[in-house]
Amino acid sequence: MKKLIGFLLISVYASLVFGQKGVDQIRAELLNSESEIVLVAAHRAAHLHHPENSIPAIKAAIAMGVDILELDVKVTKDGIPVLMHDGTIDRTTTGSGKPSDYTFKELRKLRLIHNGDTTNEKIPSFRQALKLAKGKALIDIDIKTDKLDPIITVIKKLKLEDHVFWFDNDYLALDYVESVDQDFMIMPRAYSYEMADSAITRFQPELIHIDFSFYDHEVVKLIKANKARVWINALGEPDKLLAEGKEDEALERLLKHGANVIQTDQPELLIKALEKRALH
Repeated sequence: MKKLIGFLLISVYASLVFGQKGVDQIRAELLNSESEIVLVAAHRAAHLHHPENSIPAIKAAIAMGVDILELDVKVTKDGIPVLMHDGTIDRTTTGSGKPSDYTFKELRKLRLIHNGDTTNEKIPSFRQALKLAKGKALIDIDIKTDKLDPIITVIKKLKLEDHVFWFDNDYLALDYVESVDQDFMIMPRAYSYEMADSAITRFQPELIHIDFSFYDHEVVKLIKANKARVWINALGEPDKLLAEGKEDEALERLLKHGANVIQTDQPELLIKALEKRALH
């Protein structure tokens, strides 16, 4: 019995250490802009078979081995950060209206909808998502609110500042985040080479989100020269190619100029394609 207990304790300890090492390795890779490893971000978590921004979608994405969970965060009437993408809850839940018009308790009475069907899943709090991701994956906070303090408070209470980075095209919001804690990681969105250059000067960010409209060697060179990662989306045509088994075509488009963080609706397929090429 003592041996069994000892074995179980060692197993639990090893599990905890391994988990923390996992997120530490991901963060180290993220901060190494010259690494050959391509990081994979699951858009709204793994939502093809689960409701977007849901607990099952987060668990599935982690099980797939994603590096980053892209999650949308809003704040309820009573100041609780929750996961929700749209301006209203109409599309994704059995309710209607703005999430900020509800208390957290009221929102929890609703159920999430997936592919038109009502599920048993509830709207998760951001706190729940953080606790699930702890030691396993980074979280890309897609800011969907101007109420940033409640989000920051949850992160700091859980002491998970090193597990998150903040994304927005509203540079004033990112300014505020940095004013609260200079150590927070930041990902500004840029819509041109000039905007990427300006974002670098303003933030010295860890990542910059770019679009295919100006994805070329020069903008990638600029971003990497300033020690940042290059984030691009597979959403749309590249994801469609992955789903059709045309991974060579998908990766050619995504990696052509050196992007090294990819957000996708097909995290499992993308990870497998990258692993076959020793890129993940």
